[in-house]
Amino acid sequence: MTRNPIPYGRQHITQDDIDAVVETLQADYLTQGPKIKEFEEAFASYVGSKYAVAVANGTAALHLCALALNVKPGDKVITSPITFAASANCVRYCGGEVHFVDIDPKTYLIDINEVRKLLESSPQGTFKGIIPVDFAGRSVDMEQFRGLAEAYDLWIIEDSCHAPGGYFVDKEGERQFCGNGSFADLSIFSFHPVKHIAAGEGGMITTNSEKLYRDAMMLRTHGITKDKNAFRNDLTMANGTEGNTDYPAWYMEMQDLGFNYRLTDFQSALGHEQLKRAPEGIKRRRQIARTYEECFKSKGFIKGQSGVVEGHAYHLYVIEVEDRLGLYNYLRSQKIFAQIHYIPCHLMPYYKAQGWKEGDLPNAETYYRKCISLPMYPTLTEEEQNFVIGQVVSYYEGT
Repeated sequence: MTRNPIPYGRQHITQDDIDAVVETLQADYLTQGPKIKEFEEAFASYVGSKYAVAVANGTAALHLCALALNVKPGDKVITSPITFAASANCVRYCGGEVHFVDIDPKTYLIDINEVRKLLESSPQGTFKGIIPVDFAGRSVDMEQFRGLAEAYDLWIIEDSCHAPGGYFVDKEGERQFCGNGSFADLSIFSFHPVKHIAAGEGGMITTNSEKLYRDAMMLRTHGITKDKNAFRNDLTMANGTEGNTDYPAWYMEMQDLGFNYRLTDFQSALGHEQLKRAPEGIKRRRQIARTYEECFKSKGFIKGQSGVVEGHAYHLYVIEVEDRLGLYNYLRSQKIFAQIHYIPCHLMPYYKAQGWKEGDLPNAETYYRKCISLPMYPTLTEEEQNFVIGQVVSYYEGT
C-alpha cells in the first residue's frame, strides 16, 4: 500500500475558499480594498476585541506592536525561550534587549513565578514589557500576568499565533479568549498555512486601545495617515493655495517612519472564509488530542502529557520522549513528518552572542532534548492518526 506523507500540520482549502479568492481577484481591488476591513471586523468579533489590524504576517504584527509601544534602544523586555524567534526578534528590531525566562515544565509556557522572581530581584523600572506566548495553543493565564504587569508598570504583547479560539478560565470562572484585549495591551496572530486560519501568509493585531489601534494602522502603511483630523500641516501647504477651507481628497501625510506591512484583499478573503470554519477546526483538533491522550496515557515512554486541557487550541500536539532523534528519523522513514518546536531561542547563535549560554534555562533545555510534535490538523483522518500512534508505539515497544 502506498501511503501519502503525513505532515505535522497542513492547510485545508475548500471550494468556498477558492471561490472567495477568485471573486476578489475579479473585483476592483487586489489590495487596500474592502476585504481587509471585512476580515478585521470578523476577526475582532471572533476573539472578542474592539479593534483588529490585518498585516503581512505574524512577524510584522510583532514588530508593529513593539513600535506602537515605543520600544527603544536599551529597553529590556521579557519573553519565553520556547517560541519561534520572531517573539524575541521584534524587540531587537527596535534596538531593545531580550531577557528570556524559563518555562513551566508542566505547561511549556513562560513560568510566571520565575518572572515574578526576576522582577522582585531587579530595580524598579528595569523592564519595560513582557511578551507571553500561548505556546502550542495553550493560553497563558493573562489575568495573572496583567496583575504582575500593573505592579511593575509593564506593557504586555500576547503572542497568540498558536491560539486563535483558545482561552483560559479567569478567577470568576469566565472564559477569556486569547487576544480579547482584556489583559494584554496588544495581541498578535499568524495566518501561516499550518496555523488554524490559513491566508498563505498574514497576521493580525488585536487591541482594546483606540490609540494603539490607530498607531498600528498608520505604522503598517509607511507611517502615512489620511485622517484629516490628525493632519499637522496647514491647509495652505496641503492645497498650495490660500483661502481653501478643507484638505483635498488626495492629501495624506507621512508622520512617522512606518513600513509596508499590509495584507492584500485576496489574502483577506481567504482568511475571512477560513475564519468561518475556525470553531469546527478547533473542535476537530481537540478530538485528535483526546485520541492521542487516550492511547498514550498508559505508555511509560511518553512524558509530559497531563490530559486534554480546557481552552487549549491545539495548534500542536507535543510529547516528550527519550531517544527523540531515533523516533524522529523512524517516523520520517514511515513518511510521518513530525517536527520539533522549538530550539530554545536563547541557544540560537544570535542570542548566544548576546551572552546567553547552555545551562541558563534548564527547563527549556530539558524540554527541547525530548520534545516532538505529532501530526495535528483538522483533516487528519482517523486512519492516519491510528497509523501515527501505531508507529510511535512500535518504535518503543517493538510491536
